[in-house]
Amino acid sequence: MDYVKPSEVLASMIEAGKTKAELTILQLIVRGSLGGAILACATTLAFTATAQTKIPMVGALLFPVGFVMIILLGLELVTGSFALVPLAVLEKQTTAKRMLGNFFWVIIGHLIGCAVYAALYGLTITKMGTDMSNPLVQTLITASEGKTTAYKSMGADGMMLAFIKAILCNWMVTLGAVLAMTSKSTTGKIFAMWLPILTFFGQGFEHTVVNFFVIPAGMMLGADVSFADWWIWNGIPVLLGNFTGGLLFTGILLYLSQKNIKSGASSPEKLTPVRGDVLIPDTAALEKSL
Repeated sequence: MDYVKPSEVLASMIEAGKTKAELTILQLIVRGSLGGAILACATTLAFTATAQTKIPMVGALLFPVGFVMIILLGLELVTGSFALVPLAVLEKQTTAKRMLGNFFWVIIGHLIGCAVYAALYGLTITKMGTDMSNPLVQTLITASEGKTTAYKSMGADGMMLAFIKAILCNWMVTLGAVLAMTSKSTTGKIFAMWLPILTFFGQGFEHTVVNFFVIPAGMMLGADVSFADWWIWNGIPVLLGNFTGGLLFTGILLYLSQKNIKSGASSPEKLTPVRGDVLIPDTAALEKSL
């Protein structure tokens, strides 16, 4: 059958986290750069659809294409790793040092990829800087200010709001990464991961990597946002919120719900036990590269 049981999914999550932690710095930067650029491209697709239809939910329906491409190509998205790599540390499949290294270098890659796409897209919609009439210019400026100075105007409440929206966001994003493991077919994976990504984007939650594109792009186009505004009122609280949501709501809670449950599968495939009575197939799985 196409469906993969939750206990087997947990095994895949741990194995994926271990694999991610073992990637080289160059691989992390390259995969992170591609992941960031692809997600940025999906964001502008969603903004374009919203501008054309005047219906924000249409943009939300289309945005998951970026996440799908990242997962199927085995690229890196640090927000997804927030739920996977810590489980490998918990199961002693890797170390905390490798986990933090993974997060750091993938974030560097995201910043590079998002910055490059922001520059190229800005030149595109402004016709090489000669025409600022494209409605997407104002969309990015407004979004950039809404994700930074709007929180700043609220003070401590604004920072807490950004943190909470980031927690809710990455609960859904990490569920997308995990749900992709519940199917063995490409079609099943796409449909499964589409659902939570649509859910987060449609409700306007805060995603670190999306913001790595939106905020700098708006700044390049003239948004009244400083570097300090970006990191103090969005970058840091959203990054911490995304980590909290992915680690707690998806990683830890799914781990606790499934860690002592054996799959009971009738398949003759040999299973290797690891700490916590989780069973991992000996054969390499696609999810190792997710």
